[in-house]
Amino acid sequence: MTIGIIAAMNIELEGLASAMERTESETVGGILYITGYISGRHVVAAVSGIGKVFAAVAAEAMIMRYSPDVIIHTGVAGGLSDKLKILDVVVADGAVTHDFDSGNGRGVIPGFGSGEAKIPCDARVVKALSDAVGHEGLDFLVGTVATGDRFICDAADKADIRDTFGAVACEMEGAAVGQVCGINGVPFGIIRAISDGGDDEAVDSFEKFASVAAKNSVAVTKRFIECFDFKEDLTK
Repeated sequence: MTIGIIAAMNIELEGLASAMERTESETVGGILYITGYISGRHVVAAVSGIGKVFAAVAAEAMIMRYSPDVIIHTGVAGGLSDKLKILDVVVADGAVTHDFDSGNGRGVIPGFGSGEAKIPCDARVVKALSDAVGHEGLDFLVGTVATGDRFICDAADKADIRDTFGAVACEMEGAAVGQVCGINGVPFGIIRAISDGGDDEAVDSFEKFASVAAKNSVAVTKRFIECFDFKEDLTK
């Protein structure tokens, strides 16, 4: 059983990479992949780079080269919900691409899935990530994550994305990983810690809290790896 972990930035993965034992590494498609073990679980991890294209490339190469049984995208995000505060955690039950519109409805990807904008995360993974957050004692919210190739730092943009998609957080990679996983039939999940409010103060907040927030997402991801019964849950 192999668990795939993808993050956009080094700060979102370094805590996991340092916890891996018996590591090996290789570069595929310009992206460095590290394989090893955390608590006896086989893990392959990569820092993709920021944005949907980098994320999709990393996910596809990971699937083709390493055949992971599940992929988790981990990192930080901007909060869209009033129920979230800085350093809280979001477990995605699905992701949307907020900056995609081909005329079929905003966020709807023609020929993919059910024709809805939301790409659903695997329900078993959602539950396991939620349990992992609980074990870490962090406040969290389960909901939709909105992905786009823009750092959201404007109150009007924040309200638009929140109101259009019912999203609770915004980031730049999760839906791309979800789309690739959906095409390939690989269960996936998204875990995000809130680094900013997606508003006019988002840039300053991100610079101040991103590293601390990343530690929360890493802690949850590590707990997920240690505790999830992959053999049982992924065959239900």
